[in-house]
Amino acid sequence: MLSNTILSGDNIILGSFIDEDIQKIIEWHSDEETMRNLDALPVKPKRETEIKKWLDECPKDTFRFSLRLKEANELIGYAELNGILWPHRTGWLTIAIPDGTKWGKGYGKEAMKCLMRYAFRELNLHRLQLTVFSYNTRARTLYESLGFQREGCYREFLERDGKRHDMYLYGLLRKEWKT
Repeated sequence: MLSNTILSGDNIILGSFIDEDIQKIIEWHSDEETMRNLDALPVKPKRETEIKKWLDECPKDTFRFSLRLKEANELIGYAELNGILWPHRTGWLTIAIPDGTKWGKGYGKEAMKCLMRYAFRELNLHRLQLTVFSYNTRARTLYESLGFQREGCYREFLERDGKRHDMYLYGLLRKEWKT
């Protein structure tokens, strides 16, 4: 029997974006802490046209999902698989939950489990990987709890507030995945 819960957990669901989500996504891209955890580029607020383009022009090798709380249907973040190399069955993961009031409640872990299940069961990927900045200890703890292994370090990759920080490469093979 096939599972009918590939993209949902007990509390969250990965789905598509709707037009009403654009204003919230603009707010996220104006939040310095969020952008400093997601992007090595300098923080810069995005315009509505840039957000619409990001949503509308999703590359073929990218699977981008809204992250919503099931009961309230509230948008709390997004998750995506991208940069997929189909001949090698390898892809990159990204997750973001910008609202700090939603942290520490298990939503990120649940969303990652859904994304990993989708990647390994639906897309038949063999390897998942991601990068994370050394100062993002909350994310590193999450990834390690899911079985991701730190495989490399881009030493002093970026500078924030006059200090150099590393960027870590994490990877997870299908055979290491904790279903």
